[in-house]
Amino acid sequence: MSGAAVVVEHVRKSFEGGRIRALEDVSLQAEPGELVALTGPSGCGKSTLLNLIGALDRPDAGEIHVDGQNVGRLDDPSLYRAETVGFVFQFHNLMTTLTALENIQVPMLGRRSRGDREKRARELLVEVGLEERIEAYPPTLSGGERQRVAIARALANGPRLLLADEPTGALDSETGAQILDLIRRVRDEHGMTILLVTNDDGVAAQAERILRIRDGVLAAPPPAPVG
Repeated sequence: MSGAAVVVEHVRKSFEGGRIRALEDVSLQAEPGELVALTGPSGCGKSTLLNLIGALDRPDAGEIHVDGQNVGRLDDPSLYRAETVGFVFQFHNLMTTLTALENIQVPMLGRRSRGDREKRARELLVEVGLEERIEAYPPTLSGGERQRVAIARALANGPRLLLADEPTGALDSETGAQILDLIRRVRDEHGMTILLVTNDDGVAAQAERILRIRDGVLAAPPPAPVG
């Protein structure tokens, strides 16, 4: 599997009738299989941009293309999200009444048979190192374990683009490093493109490229060292 190509062109997004301008004029590209970190102060528009690329919202202006699809004009964004994108959030968004095995199967409902869903979920739990916690419910899991389940769930349908919004933000430094290592390993093994939002410079430094957003615009990269 190869990763998705992402092209963002002059995207703008505001809220509350234009009173709050989240993104002013953002353009960027991510190559297939690339791990790109999006950094910047809280409220600068990082998560908004991720939501637009994931078709959880639509831009007010500009275009977003993922493998040639104009994400802002999709007739069925849910199909795009199911087939192309995996999401990992800071606070996991797991269903507390479902086991780890059942949570991972949720994105596959209506797309695979029950037997295939369970087989895939078990394989993913092994991949993220949680084969012994298959029947555990989220409240009984540690923060790192819950994030591992969330990553496994994001991989359920074999996405070509992984959008990770502060995946280590709620974790201690050691657990966060383990989750980051897992994300990098997942990228290396599956070849997907990853856009990772973080406020942690140490996390961002693990990416191939860092893009900084400030006040809704993409900041110019620092000048290259001379000599």
